Amino acid sequence: MIYPTKGDLEINTKLLAIALVVIVTSAIGVYAVFELTKPKNQNLIVSTTTSLYETGLLDVLKTEFEKEYSHINVSFISQGTGLAIQTAMRGDADMILVHDAARELTFLEDGYGANRKVIAYNFFVIVGPEDDPGIISGMSPIEALTQIKEVGETGAIQWVSRGDDSGTHAKEKSLWTATGFDASELSTEPWYIEAGSGMTATLKLTDEKKNAYTLCDMGSYLNNYANGNIALEVVVEEGKDTLNVYSAIANNPEKEELVTNNFDASMQFIKFLVSDNVQSILADFGTEDFTRSLFNPYIPLLENEPDSDLVEWIQELAYFEGTECPEEYRYNAGNLYG
Repeated sequence: MIYPTKGDLEINTKLLAIALVVIVTSAIGVYAVFELTKPKNQNLIVSTTTSLYETGLLDVLKTEFEKEYSHINVSFISQGTGLAIQTAMRGDADMILVHDAARELTFLEDGYGANRKVIAYNFFVIVGPEDDPGIISGMSPIEALTQIKEVGETGAIQWVSRGDDSGTHAKEKSLWTATGFDASELSTEPWYIEAGSGMTATLKLTDEKKNAYTLCDMGSYLNNYANGNIALEVVVEEGKDTLNVYSAIANNPEKEELVTNNFDASMQFIKFLVSDNVQSILADFGTEDFTRSLFNPYIPLLENEPDSDLVEWIQELAYFEGTECPEEYRYNAGNLYG
């Protein structure tokens, strides 16, 4: 038997040490590369409307988005559209998800927004007591509001306005204008009540009044009716005049006040919203509990029925210069617009 000499042991020890150093160094190198290439944890703040938040839809979208982008934590600030836009303008949110095309255009024109994308739609309806003391059932929205004013002045019924500068409030004011009346002037009359609250609180107040009506998006109505919050009935059905369109807009990183906002995460979220998966979620959301979807996806409608009356209505209401986002308001949009 040949025994190793002291010199052999020293050589073997040195070789083993070198091998260990190589292994450890390689492991550190691999770990360093992994850490450098791994996406860094990020926060995304979305300023949005109460009608989307209160239905629970945003909780579903948050879960789905964070499954796909585990390094991005999404938070929502729920307010009326007016306040939601102001929050983004201050840089306190990274993007907006709202439903007031006129103010969305101003947001773009003033340099605060980029890459607007229409994602979904539903309709507003007028809801009120089952016995319909204003006798407005079956009327158009314009006819119904005219009747509500006339009967309201007798003291028999009341109108409850959101009165909170939200997208719903903006729609209501535009309908009153189409009727020939100014909502700000009507608000001084005793039959016209301003809730100054979100949609759920406004619906509850309307229900408590027993003889009152209000304008509500269909998603919020179905959610509150099915949950037993209200006993109100839909008395004026949906149509072109009550179309409600939702859009997503990223903050413009070229705006000085917004340079620190998370533009990349905003774009990931907007692309996520128009993906096949999320558009399917929108189509199904609420069907199990309410027999119909609370929100309707826009992308498949545009792809499958581009010449339909509904697409024409949406584009007439929510497009600018024939597009959802004119070229001058696009920034590093990639394939967002095809």
